[in-house]
Amino acid sequence: MSEAVTTPTHCPYCALQCGMSLRRPPERPGSVEVVDRTDFPVNRGALCGKGRTAPAVLSSRVRLTEPLVRCPDTGALRPATWEEALAAVADGLRRTRADHGPDAVGVFGGGGLTNEKAYALGKFARLVLATSQIDYNGRFCMSSAAAAHGRAFGLDRGLPFPLEDIPRTGCVILVGSNLAETMPPALRYLTELKENGGRLIVVDPRRTRTAEQADLHLAPRPGTDLALALGLLHLVVAEGRTDEEFIRERTTDWEAARAGVMAHWPELVERITGVPVPLLRDAARMFCDAENAMVLTARGPEQQSKGTDTVGAWINLCLATGRAGRPLSGYGCLTGQGNGQGGREHGQKADQLPGYRKLDDPAARAHVAEVWGVAPESLPGPGRSAYELLDALGGDVRALLLMGSNPVVSAPRAAHVEQRLRSLDFLAVADVVLSETAELADVVLPVTQWAEETGTTTNLEGRVLLRRQALTPPAGVRSDLEVLHALAALLGWEKGFPTDPEEVFDELRRASAGGPADYSGISYRRIREENGVFWPCPRPARPAPPQSPPTGVAAREDHPHPGTPRLFLDRFATPDGRARFVSVVHRAAGEETDDEYPVVLTTGRVVAQYQSGAQTRRVPELNAAAPGPFVELHPRLAERIGVAEGERVAVVSRRGRAVAPARITTAIRPDTVFMPFHWPGEGRANTLTNPALDPVSRMPEFKTCAVRLEPA
Repeated sequence: MSEAVTTPTHCPYCALQCGMSLRRPPERPGSVEVVDRTDFPVNRGALCGKGRTAPAVLSSRVRLTEPLVRCPDTGALRPATWEEALAAVADGLRRTRADHGPDAVGVFGGGGLTNEKAYALGKFARLVLATSQIDYNGRFCMSSAAAAHGRAFGLDRGLPFPLEDIPRTGCVILVGSNLAETMPPALRYLTELKENGGRLIVVDPRRTRTAEQADLHLAPRPGTDLALALGLLHLVVAEGRTDEEFIRERTTDWEAARAGVMAHWPELVERITGVPVPLLRDAARMFCDAENAMVLTARGPEQQSKGTDTVGAWINLCLATGRAGRPLSGYGCLTGQGNGQGGREHGQKADQLPGYRKLDDPAARAHVAEVWGVAPESLPGPGRSAYELLDALGGDVRALLLMGSNPVVSAPRAAHVEQRLRSLDFLAVADVVLSETAELADVVLPVTQWAEETGTTTNLEGRVLLRRQALTPPAGVRSDLEVLHALAALLGWEKGFPTDPEEVFDELRRASAGGPADYSGISYRRIREENGVFWPCPRPARPAPPQSPPTGVAAREDHPHPGTPRLFLDRFATPDGRARFVSVVHRAAGEETDDEYPVVLTTGRVVAQYQSGAQTRRVPELNAAAPGPFVELHPRLAERIGVAEGERVAVVSRRGRAVAPARITTAIRPDTVFMPFHWPGEGRANTLTNPALDPVSRMPEFKTCAVRLEPA
């Protein structure tokens, strides 16, 4: 019997991108099993249940293996050949463009697409379709932190330092993150922090498994994180604990920011947030007493209609105390989706070109246009953000090509988004499973997934990684790159859309060269040899060749750039090298409670499911652990509405009604309920959520809306 083949790769789920190996046992041809990979520093062999069961979705029993086309007679999806399906997609896109213009065609991508796919999708939209109407579901995850990063530091990378620095700092304020359930292998960094004598402060309206690890747990009312951050900085200023030298030497605009902070005195902040003043004082002192400290945020403070300002207030706390731009200190965002970082860097976002270049920057347009071999003026301008694009479906946008996303479950005001998708003239979906969104499509294209293809992702640290193909995909399945290549050819572009991922990556390197997210010095070979490379990593300039190279020595480039694990140690990425304070003040959520809707709903994830659940809900082991939605509420609230543990409860907002079993616990505030958002149907949490948008990031307000509860 032949020996087993083992391929080192990475988990397909969250932004940790944990290292794993896939073993093909010779006794079971065509199957793979997960093997620990201890050499990868992020997880050091540890995996959560989702990672260990990831091969289950590779099974032909749960995934798509042939194209589907909607039958005009019956209205049902039926199997089709690739030729028929691709022709139908090309015809639907071509016909819509001819009838309504290029911006009547939309493209919607995903934060799980590899860098190569995200790059090719953005290029396809702007060259082949000539549409400005492209965005992606990462807009729903990290966009507020990205905008705040850009305003303060001039550059957005989720973590400006590697995860290995976290256990070595003195204090971490973790805001709106339940790492124990969303990224279980990362919890060890907080455990090691405490073992090393560091302190952990967790900000969350629920006493989660992560909050239970904290030295101090602050439980603000959802939607008041901005006031909390301002209140802590007020105390820092009042107690004379700002770092005046750092402020003077490395920042600008402090006086305006300071004036706004002083309007948020502790007693006012207690009234707004519900966090007692003594706990506010404890948190401020704990943070300032540490020699080094960090603030890490996740979706809690970010998924708000004031998310950019909220993150900005936490960044201000770091800047005012000198906790940025130096070792073992700083602000970081815990990026969520598997390629949430790379996905927003290379062109599938409404306002960006590859390399994190701005689409409205003439120099950026000229550089990318030269790589693509087109005139800069031919590139369309910025388009709508994700929710605004979905809201325009069936109106200005008549056809949609969607890859790697399931907005029927994941978008805010989901019933409305579902109706908009149904109103399209034409919808094509490329996915690995028949998601709830794919079920609405006119054409469904079955595409390869993580273990069946090679490609790069960029994890939450900014470390560019290589997923490697371990399996041959089923005969009826093609890669997204092959789909885009074929559609481009059918629409008149015979060249420019290669199917080999390394060839696409090499073009991406050229397109990103000189941009904020510069990948030009990164190659597949380097990633394999170095276990990932941190961007920015520019390609060194070629030295002038010597007149006579020494015998036996070939002329070569200088030593390659080592990559940048730690940003901002010498200067920030602003024109003058200084970080920017941003003057912010607390303001109300997009929707506050009232007599009709007296309770606050917040949403999130559970450990056994991932995002919209399109893949994890097909894994029996994960479904056994988390079989369906629930409503988490405090005993006092349950008693008031007359609901017992396990009884069905209706949660009603101004946008709709969801029903799920009650889960009664003292681990949540009495004025708040929590629902996970992984399920469709009557328990769909996003039926309820508010699409109020942050004015800067265009992030919807997933984390807070007003509801009432009723026995179902």
